[in-house]
Amino acid sequence: MNDQGVQRERERREEEQRALRAVGAVLGSAVGDALGAPFEFGPEGAFSARFPAVGQGGEMCGGGGWDPGEATDDTQMAVLVGESLLECGGLELPDVFRRFRRWATSEPKDIGLQTEAVLCGPDDWDTAAALHFQSSQRGAGNGALMRAATSAVYFADAGRSATMDAGRRIAALTHGDRAAWEGTALCHELVRVALDGDDPLAAVPDALAEVHPGHRARYATVLAPDWHPDLATEFNGAVWPCLGSAVWALRTTSSYEEAVRAAIDLGGDTDTVAAVTGTLAGAVHGVAGIPARWTEPLHVPLPGFGERVLRAPELEILARGLAAR
Repeated sequence: MNDQGVQRERERREEEQRALRAVGAVLGSAVGDALGAPFEFGPEGAFSARFPAVGQGGEMCGGGGWDPGEATDDTQMAVLVGESLLECGGLELPDVFRRFRRWATSEPKDIGLQTEAVLCGPDDWDTAAALHFQSSQRGAGNGALMRAATSAVYFADAGRSATMDAGRRIAALTHGDRAAWEGTALCHELVRVALDGDDPLAAVPDALAEVHPGHRARYATVLAPDWHPDLATEFNGAVWPCLGSAVWALRTTSSYEEAVRAAIDLGGDTDTVAAVTGTLAGAVHGVAGIPARWTEPLHVPLPGFGERVLRAPELEILARGLAAR
């Protein structure tokens, strides 16, 4: 093989490794979501109390209204974003909002109160979240961060500024508080770095420099190496402790499985904290790091879109499409 052939083969391998990390991010988010759902609003340590041995099996247990392996609104909305990006050939915010509204008005099993108020109200895509925030002053939940896996993969090759801007714009469809925009933007950037094969934890300072000055200090606190979720001043259903907890789980573990277990054991909003953790850990460790016993029962129903149910192979196809845009 000549030098050009060697170079092409190297590039092919690098592209495949990047695709496997992209699949890890999308599939990892969905798996974390489904694993964490039965433990939502439960106490700390509930997951390890029930499944003390790593690798013992049976963790996709279902409960709390969820079937074993069933993903929640976190993954359902992420799929809607990803499919819109691919079908529209880019970010068409009105289309994303229409998909969200179609889903939200089809009685999904779970939907955040704030998200429901925005999507089920009378206002259009470009005013609904802002008007809701004006009246409620509530818009810093983690409901935009939770669905960031697909858009983070899609925009990862666009560079730091562009991917962070896309994260903000998608978040603003349902969340009027800039805190939610900045958290989603940070998640986008950390995934971008991980998909390139670099360390997202090392990229935190540069990412923070791109955060709006009014929100930078709060995110710097929760993303600091010495921060622990026990130091959070708000419930982890808020965007900044949710992202901080996911980064902490990634920082203090050495595998996808360990990271997601640590996230669920924090208690509280376990499905979303585990979904965000799964996004980051999946991007770092790749799809090979996600146990097959977790991906096999995984399924994502899509209320409002017929009888569609996506499983791991369909999510892999979606992720590869997003990565290859």
